Amino acid sequence: MPTYVAFLRAINLGAVRKFAKEDIRRVVESLGFTDVETHINTGNVRFTTAMRSRAKIEKALEDAFAADRGFEVPTMVFITAEIAAIAREAAELSAERPGLQRHYVYLLKEELPPDVVARVEALATPVGGMVVRGRVAHALLGPGYDAGSVDPLGAAKLLGVATNRNLTVIAAIAAKWS
Repeated sequence: MPTYVAFLRAINLGAVRKFAKEDIRRVVESLGFTDVETHINTGNVRFTTAMRSRAKIEKALEDAFAADRGFEVPTMVFITAEIAAIAREAAELSAERPGLQRHYVYLLKEELPPDVVARVEALATPVGGMVVRGRVAHALLGPGYDAGSVDPLGAAKLLGVATNRNLTVIAAIAAKWS
């Protein structure tokens, strides 16, 4: 059976959107998914299921999360081989840019059309830029970016439904689960 990693968006950000990793694990297991494991409390969960359709898996998870939490939890699902490839590419992109201060990896629900990719990548400034590959967008930020902002380039609004993790989290997940 395939093994997947799901990334949950917009949880544990305030008083009303709490979703502890133990509860995430419980909800995922209630769907009959197996080998369920979470990584830190930012909405990263690995599981195995006989289901093959990414869209159906995402819908099943989102429906179950909403029923359990009472709020929508957008979810992006990747197979573990994709996570390994994302981590490799992220490491390569960072290595090509000495002095990089921060690297955010945006995980997208859907691949962007070519015209949107061009718009996202055109947002480059002296502070940094975006590189889009399939269902992933890399925010590569150098010295001078606003350290408190995860979207200093203003790209998030163009990415559609997405969530982000920093390079350290992506590398750890890939090492642990891929």
